[in-house]
Amino acid sequence: MSVDVSIIIVNWNTGDLLRGCLNSVLQLTSKISFEIIVIDNASTDRSGDIAAREFGQVILVRNSVNNGFAAANNQGIRLARGRYILCLNPDTVILSDAIGKVVAFADKHPEAAVIGCKVLNPDGTLQPTCFMYPSLLNLFLSSTYLYKIFPRSRFFGREFMGWWQRDTVEEVDVVTGCFMLVRREAIDQVGLLDERFFVYGEETDWCYRFKRAGWKILFYPDAQIIHYGGQSTKQLATEMCLQLRGSILQFIRKHKSKPEFVLACLLMWFFFSIRLPFWATHYVLSRSPDSKRISRTYLKGMWRLPYYGVDGLCAKNRAACGPSRS
Repeated sequence: MSVDVSIIIVNWNTGDLLRGCLNSVLQLTSKISFEIIVIDNASTDRSGDIAAREFGQVILVRNSVNNGFAAANNQGIRLARGRYILCLNPDTVILSDAIGKVVAFADKHPEAAVIGCKVLNPDGTLQPTCFMYPSLLNLFLSSTYLYKIFPRSRFFGREFMGWWQRDTVEEVDVVTGCFMLVRREAIDQVGLLDERFFVYGEETDWCYRFKRAGWKILFYPDAQIIHYGGQSTKQLATEMCLQLRGSILQFIRKHKSKPEFVLACLLMWFFFSIRLPFWATHYVLSRSPDSKRISRTYLKGMWRLPYYGVDGLCAKNRAACGPSRS
């Protein structure tokens, strides 16, 4: 038997947050049929036991190694019976039947492959999700800090759509992977997530492939969730920063021309080099551990990119990296 939506939650050391996520789904999802599939990516904090011990209706898969966010979601999709797939982070809380609302919206918009919802910080403020595809222009603007100086500009803030308050239905390039409802028919057409993206970039690549196949990516503001953000990746902040930047280059290498990729690598090197002097100076003056860590991160980025390439820029020990995004 099929269900309306298969909710796939990839867990890696998120502790009690997983319990809160599961409780919110079970208590605040109505008018639709659903199943919950938890893929535990070799957690060491026993957070996977929460699903096994307290939520008997959850389908739990325990991985002995962490193969990454994309691979774990693909495991769940292969098991799923839903006509929709919801990729949901474990550090989220569903508000006011958000899943049911998004499914109802999706039923009214058969042209949409992917639908996202409004995401809030724990204090209730807006967490800006949805963004544009990586490009040379967007990479230049992010490298030069211009997007932070003019965040609400339609030009300088274009990558993160800083002028938009996420209060209207919009067609977008990318829906952030913390809450991502995907139509089964679209997956059957374009395929699963690309597992070469270990963590970060996989939803960007997926949305890009859906759009090229003629589907739309929509944002729906009337459904809301809370996202704590980065509960896995903050455990490996340095490597995850490099993983994020490497995933951008990985996307450009896959979908753009070779000259564009070479220019993107130069812009990424510039991204690291323009930030290093400030943080190195800050560390010398303050001896702050955070400044030291950030300085080392940018130095690693500058070193790895020209000598090791995109794969070297990403985390060396991928099996140790968390699956959730900030």
